[in-house]
Amino acid sequence: MEIFIRKTKEELGKAAAAKGAGAIREALNKRGSASIIVATGASQFEMLSALIKEKIDWSRVTAFHLDEYIGIPLTHPASFRKYLKERFVDQVPIKVFHYINGEVDPATEIGRLNGLITQHDIDVAFIGIGENGHLAFNDPPADFETTAPYIEVELDSDCRRQQYNEGWFPSVEEVPHRAISMSVNQILKSGSIICTVPDQRKADAVKRTTENEVTPDVPASVLKQHKSVFLYLDRESSSTLLRL
Repeated sequence: MEIFIRKTKEELGKAAAAKGAGAIREALNKRGSASIIVATGASQFEMLSALIKEKIDWSRVTAFHLDEYIGIPLTHPASFRKYLKERFVDQVPIKVFHYINGEVDPATEIGRLNGLITQHDIDVAFIGIGENGHLAFNDPPADFETTAPYIEVELDSDCRRQQYNEGWFPSVEEVPHRAISMSVNQILKSGSIICTVPDQRKADAVKRTTENEVTPDVPASVLKQHKSVFLYLDRESSSTLLRL
């Protein structure tokens, strides 16, 4: 795991986007196409804003949605489909974006997504880390064993409170309890992982991810087992690290 620290969220986002864009262009040059994973949440605002400005032939890029609530309509302010459509898909001429539809039967949707993603080798995953150390919606203790690409998960109370505190829902009670998430092992299949984690509220999760042993109780700690992970932090999220 390589760690990069920038002073501001804007600088962090630009650096992470540039690194990811380089990996996408490398895949395009080698194979003529590329496949990526795109995350959502407040941590990805600056990165996505910079990524859509990168010079990439998006017409040769296929993208997959990382996670989505079950039961949230596309029109809901917290819909990750809405987030990605507005902040990414509508901004670039991408070949295809495979959304997760949380409004249909979860088992059927998971089967559809699993059939799609197994046809692709993922070149770059753009992800974040949750305040509880989760990857995607794999809350602790995360399932490190399943090989299914997408799974149905239960959101823990810390995760649900984070979603409320970020302003996506008017109350904690309205945050869904279930979601469809890309599994840990599917994320780890990515050629490169660009992990963007700003803000003081993520400092403890960053510390536990980077300085403790690999454990399902800190799902993001598994990133240390991947050969090509680039972790982008700002001054606040890196503030408790022993080694800067």
